[in-house]
Amino acid sequence: MVSDLVLTSEITCPHCGHIRQETMPTNACQFFYECQGCHELLKPLPGDCCVFCSYGTVKCPPIQLGECCQGRCS
Repeated sequence: MVSDLVLTSEITCPHCGHIRQETMPTNACQFFYECQGCHELLKPLPGDCCVFCSYGTVKCPPIQLGECCQGRCS
């Protein structure tokens, strides 16, 4: 249900452990994310469509809605 859609997620860097709350885009997956702690460029893990699905506390909006996202379906 769209009203249950969560648009913020905390991304945790796997390199330095820095945590930052970010707003997720609703019209596209975010494939790259630069950590604000160590400046490492994060990319999704194999099988994930975006950095929020790999490193966030909340999956991206398309996955939350049960839709396909970059070839991945929930």
